[in-house]
Amino acid sequence: MPDENPRDPLHGVTLKALLEALVERHGWAGLAARIKIACFTRDPSVKSSLTFLRATPWARAQVEALYVEDVQQAERNRRRNAQRAERRARAAAAGEGAAGGAPEGAEGETEPADEV
Repeated sequence: MPDENPRDPLHGVTLKALLEALVERHGWAGLAARIKIACFTRDPSVKSSLTFLRATPWARAQVEALYVEDVQQAERNRRRNAQRAERRARAAAAGEGAAGGAPEGAEGETEPADEV
């Protein structure tokens, strides 16, 4: 299995878990708006949707693509939030480390007084 991608977001995820995650995130109406499949619009349920998706490869491919898109977006958001938190922590540490809350590198420096 050299072609298997270890970072494949679908690896180890059952169709049921995938569908339940999408329903939790988007709801049935949101799924129906994103993917035009009758099982999402007419009396939707996990059981009926699983039956349809297992028998219909094109529909399953669309649902899997939406799931992968969601996973990738969540990962981008996680990384972005971690970077923002790191920047905030560095800024707070720099503010605490300076004497009297002055900006870093401004210690001992004075500005010339404005002459009137």
